[in-house]
Amino acid sequence: MATFEHKFEIGFRDVGKSNKITNKSLLGYLEDTAGMHSNLVGYGLNDIERTNLTWILLNWKVQVFKRPLYGESILVKTWARNTIKFYTFRDFEVYNAQNELIAIASSKWVLLDAKTMTLTKISDELISKYHPENKAVFGDAKEIGKLDFPNEYETMLPYTIQRKDIDINRHVHNVSYLDFAYEVLPENVYNNSSFDTFEILYKKETKLGETIKCFYSKLGDSHFVVMKTQDEKVVHCIIRLDESN
Repeated sequence: MATFEHKFEIGFRDVGKSNKITNKSLLGYLEDTAGMHSNLVGYGLNDIERTNLTWILLNWKVQVFKRPLYGESILVKTWARNTIKFYTFRDFEVYNAQNELIAIASSKWVLLDAKTMTLTKISDELISKYHPENKAVFGDAKEIGKLDFPNEYETMLPYTIQRKDIDINRHVHNVSYLDFAYEVLPENVYNNSSFDTFEILYKKETKLGETIKCFYSKLGDSHFVVMKTQDEKVVHCIIRLDESN
């Protein structure tokens, strides 16, 4: 099956301002759909013990055109794209009940040995089970990857990783970084934008008990949050949030 799709209903926990879906919840639905697709072809969460392989997310690029409300249904469609060396790409389209395209997203992944957590080459045999397509929602196969960020910052917020932040891979779950980013945003920025376009680059895993520093700065219409180790020598995650039109 080249394109996999699944329908969801927006719940109370999924909405924020004006009862509209949050970026964190949207990412959760995209992630769930990708996981179900992998389960279908034999490389999902329930297959890790058999395959000794696990997928790790490196990047998100998301654009929201229209936000669904609490109680509304959405249809998420996803498909695998091309593989370059150790990387593979997956794209998404989200539709509302009126069959309007309301969001698009692209993501970049690597495959790891589940025991050693080291990079594993993505074989042609493995990726062929996903029946990859050439379609790219942003129109360019190289549109997701490196994310530059400012060198100077306006504010900083420290945060110590807690149990609720950890996923099955024993490090911070990818959607939790949005929570960290929103905490360091200035109040007026947080309250006055829904950030309908955003990108996330995961650089280094963050583990339980570690303290990170979340740095905020603005460049043009974009808001950047860079998360570093306590000594500021290593970058864990970079998030770019763009002002809504």
